Amino acid sequence: MPRSSRYQLSVQDYIDYHEQGFVIIRGLVSSREVAELRRHTEALMYGRITVEGVEPPPAGLSREEQAQHWLRVHMLHRKLDIHERFLLHPRMLDVLETLIGPDVLALQTMLFLKPPGREGQGYHQDSYYIPTYPDTLCGAWLAIDRADEENGCVWLIPGSHHEPIYPDRHKIGQNHADGAIRDLTVIEHASATDDSINGLTPIAAKYPGQEIPAVLDPGDVMIFHSHLLHRSHTNRSQTRFRRAFVGHYCNARSWVPWNHGMPFEGPSANYLHILARGNTHLPYAKPKFGTPCAALNPRPVTAGTPPPMMMGNGKKMTAVTPRA
Repeated sequence: MPRSSRYQLSVQDYIDYHEQGFVIIRGLVSSREVAELRRHTEALMYGRITVEGVEPPPAGLSREEQAQHWLRVHMLHRKLDIHERFLLHPRMLDVLETLIGPDVLALQTMLFLKPPGREGQGYHQDSYYIPTYPDTLCGAWLAIDRADEENGCVWLIPGSHHEPIYPDRHKIGQNHADGAIRDLTVIEHASATDDSINGLTPIAAKYPGQEIPAVLDPGDVMIFHSHLLHRSHTNRSQTRFRRAFVGHYCNARSWVPWNHGMPFEGPSANYLHILARGNTHLPYAKPKFGTPCAALNPRPVTAGTPPPMMMGNGKKMTAVTPRA
């Protein structure tokens, strides 16, 4: 998008994100675009489209049973152009560029299709699952349906993003130098919906009465810090879905040894993730479906920045000079 048409945050938005750990941008995505995404979710849920590697609902199910088959699907931006387009939505990237940029790497997509009666997810911190070095991970949660307390919206603990990432015994040292924080608690069962076994419940208890629901209308986007404690509850409505499109991003100069549990070559998977904005000295991928972004025309490297980037292309990495 031309720079003159970019979405601009307010100073208070910027302060809120850094003080509270999240900011909600009302109507960031147009109703027309949300309607397109909603039609896509229905086509996916009811078997009108199929995706390689994604198991469709078994044959012979009713519409209600087909819908219950789904809760969330990951990484479809590598399979479908609509997911790539929303991952690289220019207004979303405008906000992210302001908060974690100017260089932004697009890592992950999740399509939440939470139907009536489906469970939520217990307290968790996103950087526990997606480590980046430096730790710059950020999430963007786009509401497709209205999300409220009845149908299982996200609940947040403002200010809890100042907490470190609490590791389990398998991830000690993943997010912090081992032994760097003397009283860092080792936990178990992050994301468990049972508060009695979720190891983050005592951490959440440090913020009594502060947990709030993130009530969003279609087109609203919540940008949230990767250390923020958050959870969701069961969809208690009788007929309402709680669908959302979620992307994860980091500063493109962070090292990312993560590929959603899939293998990658070498010490990092940066070469598999898309350069959305700015520039980087690290490897990156181009968008599979050609969605406009910095990977197709990165900004020039200016004085004082690292040397020209290495650009990933499948198994090969070749040095390229950025174009103006």
